[in-house]
Amino acid sequence: MPKFLKVLLLIVAGYAVGVAAGLLLVSLLSDNTHDKGMEQVMTAFFFTGPIGAVVGLVWGIIRARR
Repeated sequence: MPKFLKVLLLIVAGYAVGVAAGLLLVSLLSDNTHDKGMEQVMTAFFFTGPIGAVVGLVWGIIRARR
């Protein structure tokens, strides 16, 4: 059970890092002025966040095998 919790923790951490990266990337790179806040939230929660969660899952599985 502790391995499962470690993997779950890394998934959540990966999602959080992905959300933060998405917010930062959109704020720095987007030229959108009308609804930039909405673009940031949608990109962070539905694109970069899940990518970070998958990276966290893979990292967690690799670390759990050791």
